[in-house]
Amino acid sequence: MPWTRDDLARRAAKELRDGYYVNLGIGIPTLVANYIPAGVDVVLQSENGMLGMGPFPYEGEEDPDLINAGKQTITQLATSSYFSSADSFGMIRGGHINLSVLGALEVAENGDLANWMVPGKMVKGMGGAMDLVAGVRRVVVVMEHNSKDGAPKFKPRCELPLTGANCVDMLITDLAVFERPDRKSQFKLLELAPGVTAEEVRKKTAANFAG
Repeated sequence: MPWTRDDLARRAAKELRDGYYVNLGIGIPTLVANYIPAGVDVVLQSENGMLGMGPFPYEGEEDPDLINAGKQTITQLATSSYFSSADSFGMIRGGHINLSVLGALEVAENGDLANWMVPGKMVKGMGGAMDLVAGVRRVVVVMEHNSKDGAPKFKPRCELPLTGANCVDMLITDLAVFERPDRKSQFKLLELAPGVTAEEVRKKTAANFAG
């Protein structure tokens, strides 16, 4: 059975390490905040100028002044701090963020990422994704394996405008997990969702991968 959105977030959360500074992208990645493993202390960073985000608030406890980069209401911690977006992007561009979890429209077998626009459709802008993939030390992507029409999203090359080239270290889809030990290697099939076979993954994937 393919993984759900919460399953994807839970699996991505396993990549968090104690002491990490982590940026969570819009969409499924924001759910990672609810699945931080016990005993792992991480600091969540948001491009709009917040360091130390808590989980999503319970219904009725939302504060409209506390939002993440995706305009979702969040909670603060006793250790939270606030600053300008210039300082926030200084952290990102300066290489001070250990890990970023991002969504994607397409991922290429060489690690290219497209996640910010579809030509012909109105978009608000690229946001901070291009800075994140250029400045963050490790990039984990979570996405559905195929589009609504069944087309593969993990493919030989991205056909949509790129967010970044050769920047994805791990890809987690609703069918499987792929990883490469460095940005010179080929992606390797690491895990399968329950009940999903490697043969099924290959049939639904256009990209080449090992394993």
